[in-house]
Amino acid sequence: MSHVPPASSSGALSETIAEHVVRVPLPLPLPDLETVNAYAILSSDGVTLIDPGWAWEPSETALLAVLSDLGATPSDVRRILVTHQHWDHYSLGVRWRDEYGAELMLGREERHSIKAFASMSGVHPLQAQMLIRAGASALAREVDGIEWEPYERGVKFTSPDRWLDDGDEIDCGSATITVRATPGHTRGHVVFDDVAHGAVFTGDHLLPRITPSIAFERTPERLPLRSYLSSLFVFLSLPDSRMLPAHGAADRATRGRAAELLAHHRSRLKLIGDLVAAGASTAFEAASRMRWTRHERALDDLDVVHRMTAVLEVLSHLELLVFDKALISADHNGVDVFTPA
Repeated sequence: MSHVPPASSSGALSETIAEHVVRVPLPLPLPDLETVNAYAILSSDGVTLIDPGWAWEPSETALLAVLSDLGATPSDVRRILVTHQHWDHYSLGVRWRDEYGAELMLGREERHSIKAFASMSGVHPLQAQMLIRAGASALAREVDGIEWEPYERGVKFTSPDRWLDDGDEIDCGSATITVRATPGHTRGHVVFDDVAHGAVFTGDHLLPRITPSIAFERTPERLPLRSYLSSLFVFLSLPDSRMLPAHGAADRATRGRAAELLAHHRSRLKLIGDLVAAGASTAFEAASRMRWTRHERALDDLDVVHRMTAVLEVLSHLELLVFDKALISADHNGVDVFTPA
């Protein structure tokens, strides 16, 4: 049975998941996402960290405090496993690899976005182009004008020591972790399956309350939603396990949550197909007729980044409907226009 011990001297909290696993909610500098769950796998030969958070002083201070409570220091961290390359999961791993020598591991297909950070300028360069295709040129101009926040500047974003592939096994001392490729949220997203103990570190692939954004990365793949749905089906064929997500409580099971997310996207595909049949011919038009977040907000009520992800989510559904031959798309002066097949 898990328990939440008292806060450490710094105020940081941790949750004992199992004898060998501790969940550490770390603060984030983001305006709408308060914490990320790092996990420490404990063994006699040292500590394995999973998704250690943002390279940001309050987050690092909280992680140091919990490690101290566990009788460990950063030098005791032997390896760092990261589910995907978003900064709230990866960037402190890069810093601690460089400072303390831990082996840093990441899914191989994340190499595209790692490379793109060095070669592409702007905060969301491809997303702005995709919004033009989606019929949202005004929003594209807003996105193109976004600048890096102070907490994003100077954050190192370099390659790991080891690229991980589906089926790889990692000996963490007290647990053997199996890598499972789960592309969709990002093209190289992986989860870490502690098969013997019936638990999966699910990153952003399976979250307890929200549906992860699709293709919110530097260089998304061509059909990210198709990959995401295929990755959800993986969990229907695996043994049901405890879900250890990167955000939210660790009290759900993998199979039930995967089924819920598949049902959500089936519903979204039907809704968006019906909107096209009713005359919404672009992703922007369809997104403007929908409601967003659990508060049922109109698209115009969202901030610029959430409007961007909403429109691009609709675009990913439309592209999958075209792939499945339910819709037809045509290029009209650089805008993708959709009609029923």
